[in-house]
Amino acid sequence: MSNTTDNESSGLSPEQRLEPPNIRLIDPSIATIGDMDTLRACVAYENTHQNRIQILRRLKRRAEEIRSEKA
Repeated sequence: MSNTTDNESSGLSPEQRLEPPNIRLIDPSIATIGDMDTLRACVAYENTHQNRIQILRRLKRRAEEIRSEKA
């Protein structure tokens, strides 16, 4: 599946992933990020809006996981 298809199939914007109605959904939302484009968009959103260190750390870990999956 291409990165574009992954983004379209999830249907979630960075705002929806990082500011869900229930904060318990943030971790699963990050875990379902499947490509670096989506991840970068989420990092940019977080840096601009909330800048929460814990969320940025989770995004960094997900980036490392994505890189290792591609290797």
